[in-house]
Amino acid sequence: MTDNNTALKKAGLKVTLPRLKILEVLQEPDNHHVSAEDLYKRLIDMGEEIGLATVYRVLNQFDDAGIVTRHNFEGGKSVFELTQQHHHDHLICLDCGKVIEFSDDSIEARQP
Repeated sequence: MTDNNTALKKAGLKVTLPRLKILEVLQEPDNHHVSAEDLYKRLIDMGEEIGLATVYRVLNQFDDAGIVTRHNFEGGKSVFELTQQHHHDHLICLDCGKVIEFSDDSIEARQP
């Protein structure tokens, strides 16, 4: 949790319980590309009393601070992932919506 405190402070954000809990959920392996609604449901399952409006607000703050990256590849619905050091691309299954990350040097060479 100390690393999360440091990450929030480094991003210029005050350390609050909702921010810490949302960051913890985003760090779970199953929540790599998660919507605000799914993140909210996970918090409820954990017994956390954090409102959906707070989840949206914190995700927007995290996006502005560079902690998360917002993607709009699920039918216009935003999903979030922790910002990563290396660039990667995504494949999305059109049938089930599953997201697969990949890196390809030839694609990277063609991007500005």
